[in-house]
Amino acid sequence: METKKREKPCCAAEAMRRIRRIEVGGVVVGLAMLDDAFQDVIDRGITGETAIGDELVRQIKIYNYIPKEAEPLYRAALLLAYQNEVKKR
Repeated sequence: METKKREKPCCAAEAMRRIRRIEVGGVVVGLAMLDDAFQDVIDRGITGETAIGDELVRQIKIYNYIPKEAEPLYRAALLLAYQNEVKKR
């Protein structure tokens, strides 16, 4: 499957508008391009918690710093946020 080319933010102000907050390990963090990553996973039809979690972490790391030791916490938080987003649709 091919990933749809995502439009990059034109400037810092645009990037700031694309930040969404989620709780990771009891701490609220802001992640850029999260909604775009969710939409891409939905559009590509990725299934299975492991595959979805891996893909979300991969995409989020493009625009955000995730410490290697915190990846499991981020994966769990991203998967929960993704599942909640899918339920809302």
